[in-house]
Amino acid sequence: MRIPKIIAIDGPAASGKSSVGLGVAKYFGYLFLDTGIMYRAVTWAIIKRSIDVTDEQKVSDLVQNISIKIRPPTVMDGRNNDVYLDGEDITWKIREPSINFHVSIVSTYPKVREVLTANQKKIGLMGNIVMVGRDIGTVVMPYADLKIFLKASAEERAKRRFDEEVKRGEKPDFKKLYTALIERDKIDSSRILAPLIPADDAIIINTDQKSKEEVIKEIIDIAIGKQMK
Repeated sequence: MRIPKIIAIDGPAASGKSSVGLGVAKYFGYLFLDTGIMYRAVTWAIIKRSIDVTDEQKVSDLVQNISIKIRPPTVMDGRNNDVYLDGEDITWKIREPSINFHVSIVSTYPKVREVLTANQKKIGLMGNIVMVGRDIGTVVMPYADLKIFLKASAEERAKRRFDEEVKRGEKPDFKKLYTALIERDKIDSSRILAPLIPADDAIIINTDQKSKEEVIKEIIDIAIGKQMK
């Protein structure tokens, strides 16, 4: 069995997609792309320009007139990629609480998804890539050689996000993080356009009680055919 050239990893917020996807990409020497950071970048641009996130027309106009660049990390501060918006490094700015609160609303707008999905498809077609998000296996890369869908309880995901923010020197509120995740799950799963659902041929992995390393190994084993059914 040949090694998959395009690996799609989907799942809800804080399910471990980014860290796991990066680990898999490093193992195979593949490009890694977390598509969620593109939606975060758009959301940051909206907030910076004081645009009402509920004004779909203004948001749609904006997304067509900004430049988002995703590059390999040049600063070893824990980032997985460099994220630039119109030439400005916003890698950590897109992790601010205000972004977490608004990004799901922004991601429901058809024009936003149209523009960003087109960019993601172009990158994915180059192959030798691990792409993670919420609609990679169903919309962006439906022809991916391997599709993975990660699941985890809301409690587990809130704990992971809590720990991440503490490591960055922040003082998160666990209850607020948990509530925000529940709300985001609801929005992502119920939206009409590209809802958060596993592809019919996706392999579902529950990451509760599993370390990042265990999940990475499980996906690598699947990719090389050790566990493929």
